[in-house]
Amino acid sequence: MLYQTPSGKVPLPTKQGHIFFTCTDIECCRDWRTTEIRDPTAEVLLSQYPTAEMALNGKNAVVTGAVMGIGKAITEILLQNGAKVALLDYGEDKVFFMNCDVESEEDIKAGLKKAAETFGGIDILCNNAGILNEGLWEKMVSINLMGIIKGSYLALEHMNKLTGGRGGVIVNTASMAGIGPLPSCPVYTAVKHGVVGFTRAMAAASTLSGYGIRFNVLCPAFVQTDLFSNIPKKLGRFSELCLETQQLVEHFGVLDVSEVAEALLELVTDETKNGQVLLVLPTDEDGKGGNSYISFPTYVQ
Repeated sequence: MLYQTPSGKVPLPTKQGHIFFTCTDIECCRDWRTTEIRDPTAEVLLSQYPTAEMALNGKNAVVTGAVMGIGKAITEILLQNGAKVALLDYGEDKVFFMNCDVESEEDIKAGLKKAAETFGGIDILCNNAGILNEGLWEKMVSINLMGIIKGSYLALEHMNKLTGGRGGVIVNTASMAGIGPLPSCPVYTAVKHGVVGFTRAMAAASTLSGYGIRFNVLCPAFVQTDLFSNIPKKLGRFSELCLETQQLVEHFGVLDVSEVAEALLELVTDETKNGQVLLVLPTDEDGKGGNSYISFPTYVQ
């Protein structure tokens, strides 16, 4: 089944009975009205998702920024491993779209509430929505950092074991810019550092408080997405550093979204991972690069 978005027709996997969609990709989906488009290739798409017992059977997930790029790949890998994903709720040939702006606490609250009611709880939250635009840096702070904080805090209402939740895991998408600076993107660097720090602090707070929720953060390098393709046009006052950015791309290479999704699956399924910062780099011909966990000093035992 394909759905019309501003960027074209997007295939959405539907292995489970019904799926609920909360899109928080602001630049893509503001004012979007979803239209169902029937397509004979839908059955082929569905056949990609096996029905054998899988790692996330019985788990319910919410993915923000899920309509394309990394978010779409995350949704697919969660479905492949048996989870139900709050992406699009459809049944009896009816489709509805819920516009959820991560800058709006009420929108996030309503989206999480609907997902919890539909699936009977939330076990996994992937805070993935984000933009890169140094010219709109205040909006970038609001979406990329405040949106993740709001989403995490509101998810506690459904996941916290102290208030009747089942616990679970929250994975936030940051960037390698959350580990080391990108000179052409200072505000993007700042907010991604903020995401890393917030995630690590929440992991410690959850452990000390007994929330039963693990917090981890993904830090991918450059990824082949629309956000990546538009970097030269989004540098604002630092557009003169576009060449330096391209040199970094040539040095590190470019990831496929599936590689990032596979790294996320590790953080979701490995219950020993809490407060972890996973750097995801392309692997070159010599076997260099790949995934690695980053060590930071800690003041909490």
